[in-house]
Amino acid sequence: MLNENIKRIRKSKGLSQEELAIKLNVVRQTVSKWENGMSVPDSNMLIRLADELDTTVSELLGETVAEPTADDLRTISEKLEVINLQLAKRSLAKVKTIRWILISLCAVILIIFFALISMNSSYLDWDYNNPELAVAGTIMHGFEFLFVRFAPLAFLACVVGIIATYKK
Repeated sequence: MLNENIKRIRKSKGLSQEELAIKLNVVRQTVSKWENGMSVPDSNMLIRLADELDTTVSELLGETVAEPTADDLRTISEKLEVINLQLAKRSLAKVKTIRWILISLCAVILIIFFALISMNSSYLDWDYNNPELAVAGTIMHGFEFLFVRFAPLAFLACVVGIIATYKK
């Protein structure tokens, strides 16, 4: 059946065996062997042959491909609609998760900020001759120093992120 289909489609396109062979970079005898059923093209050549003949591999092999009916198209569109709704729900869930993470981060920044205000840098009055207090005071001071400089930027970025997640 393959040999008959190759011959029929080649002739319907108005191509000679020589012209088809040149397009496929094979010799004319190869095309003749395919059409006489003495050999068959390999899978890669079958794909190239289908491309050159403007047809499908299924048609070359003699398989009938049913045309989609209106019911098939409706079923496909319904499935696509369900998939799109699922993707939209996932996307919305991701946005909500990101929003809540940003809100939580803002809350943590505010809590730490108010905790530092309430401490009023009391560690500065500690006796730094005691090695343990000196280490703890240095760590506290370093944390406060970095927090006061970077927390406002992080807070602002979180607020912008929260606002961005509410926009459509």
